[in-house]
Amino acid sequence: MAKLAQKVTLSPSRDIPFDKLVLSQSNVRRIKAGVSVEELAEDIARRGLLQGLNVRPVVDADGVETGMFEIPAGGRRFQALSLLVKQKRLAKAAPIPCIVRDAASEILAEDDSLAENMQRVALHPLDQFRAFVALREKGQGEEAIAAAFFVTPQIVKQRLKLASVAPALLEVYAEDGMTLEQLMAFTVNPDHARQAQVWEAVKNSWNKEPYAIRRMLTETSVRASDRRAVFVGVDAYEAAGGIVLRDLFQGDDGGWLEDPALLDRLVAEKLQAEAEALGSEGWKWIEVATDLPYGYSHGLRRLAGDPAPMTDEESATHATLLTEYRALEEEYSGQDEYPEEIDARLGRLEMAMEALEQRPLIYDEAEVARAGVFVTLDRDGGLVVYRGYVRPEDEPREETAVQDGDGADAMGQGDDVGVSSWKPSATSTGGTVITSGGQPIGADGSEEEDDGALKPLPERLVMELTAHRTLALREAVGRSPDVALTLLLLKLVTDTFRTSSASGSCLEASVRHVYMSAQAPDLKDSVVAKLVDERHAAWEADLPLGDDTALWDYLTALDQGSRLALLAHCLSFGINALHEKVNPYGAGISASGLTRRMAHADFVARAVDLDMVEAGWEPTVDGYLNRVPKARILEAVREAKGEGTAQLLDHLKKGEMATEAERLLKGSGWLPEVLRRADLAAGDGEPIVAGQGEDAGEPEHVDLPAFLTADLPDGNASMMAAE
Repeated sequence: MAKLAQKVTLSPSRDIPFDKLVLSQSNVRRIKAGVSVEELAEDIARRGLLQGLNVRPVVDADGVETGMFEIPAGGRRFQALSLLVKQKRLAKAAPIPCIVRDAASEILAEDDSLAENMQRVALHPLDQFRAFVALREKGQGEEAIAAAFFVTPQIVKQRLKLASVAPALLEVYAEDGMTLEQLMAFTVNPDHARQAQVWEAVKNSWNKEPYAIRRMLTETSVRASDRRAVFVGVDAYEAAGGIVLRDLFQGDDGGWLEDPALLDRLVAEKLQAEAEALGSEGWKWIEVATDLPYGYSHGLRRLAGDPAPMTDEESATHATLLTEYRALEEEYSGQDEYPEEIDARLGRLEMAMEALEQRPLIYDEAEVARAGVFVTLDRDGGLVVYRGYVRPEDEPREETAVQDGDGADAMGQGDDVGVSSWKPSATSTGGTVITSGGQPIGADGSEEEDDGALKPLPERLVMELTAHRTLALREAVGRSPDVALTLLLLKLVTDTFRTSSASGSCLEASVRHVYMSAQAPDLKDSVVAKLVDERHAAWEADLPLGDDTALWDYLTALDQGSRLALLAHCLSFGINALHEKVNPYGAGISASGLTRRMAHADFVARAVDLDMVEAGWEPTVDGYLNRVPKARILEAVREAKGEGTAQLLDHLKKGEMATEAERLLKGSGWLPEVLRRADLAAGDGEPIVAGQGEDAGEPEHVDLPAFLTADLPDGNASMMAAE
């Protein structure tokens, strides 16, 4: 005979006056957590009590009910109700919905309290996000939603943003296929197709960190802190139809501008407008460039202008500021240091006087008519205007010196001596020629087909790399008088014994400035460029230029050390270690001349102990890795970090491989063969190539790429590499 299932009997519910309820000592919740009692009270006042209290009759010593009820489950709700009663917003005898447990029940009060807190299931975050969306769609604003749930409007915006991620990714998150932090990263870019594309790329990879997802979603964008964006202004960019990607979940430094082409067009237009405004000053030409190359003013004469005089009002203001400044100095002259407020006031006075003293220069009108202006941006996005440069071809004809035609340099330094590398094409605007320097916006060489073969480095890249080496050699020779003297003797001996066309003087020796027509955009900001410029400025400030008699007397009076130092500095500007295209038809440099130039550069590099790593060169994505085939990238990682690490990158796409290689090669000392010192040898006598990396001979220590080390315990990294 089948056993009948026992029927479940539920505890009855009833309304009990509030003043008949007391807290039970059997409530297991002791620690305050979650929503505060004050916030819960406000929520009950707004929407009423959504869940009744669990109560039991209070009995006396004889087991007789006293008419009071204790609350083992629902204590926080009772405390919130008590707060409302205390605030006189709820009557003391107000009926409270309760579930009444039988006083004789076998279920303990602590059991009920524990079960109520443990059996509840928290709402999945995605359900909360979607609920916020539903509330907004039904007419509630972000402020109202925030007030109803006691959160900030920013949190509501974040939840709504999370709900706007591609539906397919939300389902992945709902099934615990990604973390909340990863989902947050996808909100940076609202393009659902791009979100799905990035997830497909990272879902089976070790590198699924939120920062990597953000980087991939914004890799074609420009940061709002970029100097071009600062120059144009994000508001102007948005007004022109540009889209700004913003991250609501962490600092984004202003966001990302999604349309670089639009930004570059706005930059060009604004620079053009600035140049047209300068055209009214009467300049012959104006060169506009977002980036001016290193040596942009070589071969150009700088006009010497006179500072504009102050107006009567400016002079009076300056005199007033100076009087106050001197009075404060005299008043506090006896103290060891100025009081803080006085020091601050003196600083403000100095700044105000300097602003008045920085006068615009006034140039001779005849000189302005043949001179030009450079218009560019500084590194902070500010407009910079360099006025008053005269090209050699614009000099008055009667003042132009006639040069002999037999000045070809035995070292192959090129034939553009004394002429600026800027050759702008004429596009006249209001009598002033305004041109844009550099390559056309958006112009870029197409990526060559990569079949895995180790091809020679692109010639343009070799020219840029040797420009770095030339500048580093120039700086090194400039501080090595003995080497410079030996190099000068080599030049003189070569001219003496290999030349039959010397004429015009009993001795001819010259240094010609070598201008680098092919150069990386960061060359002018490099460490060695700044060292060269600082040394040049120091000598220029001391030399009495413009007066040959005074210059002769100055050089005669110099001590021997200073004479050698000046010799080294001047000679360094003739250093030419540039790779150039060979011209088999006679013009330019021949194959044998290029070979000889590179050989000379090698022994000069040995003599000055040149180290391109110390000179600041590193293999970056833009400067090297993205401009060579994948085989070259793998070769670099293999030489620096070993075969094991190179194999870990082999399957990556070109862009990802270049990015990972930059990180792995940073600090390794690796150099491409063009920049290496072939004379260096290992301690055991076997020759090595400088720049092969310190870890190439240690395959047991493989530096894993970032996408393999993310979330991987330290102890497992080497095991994984060994496998």
